Amino acid sequence: MIILGIILAIAGWLLSIPVLLYVGVILLVVGIVLMVAGSAGHAVGGRRHYY
Repeated sequence: MIILGIILAIAGWLLSIPVLLYVGVILLVVGIVLMVAGSAGHAVGGRRHYY
């Protein structure tokens, strides 16, 4: 999810498509939040670890 967010954000920025940029940033932030929550030991989406 983090990698997809980075790709979409870069593509949106390079192609001047704001929707792609916003979606990429949102995916990036959600992926980082899930990674931090999973690293802290909280179950995320029914899983103990988020990969």
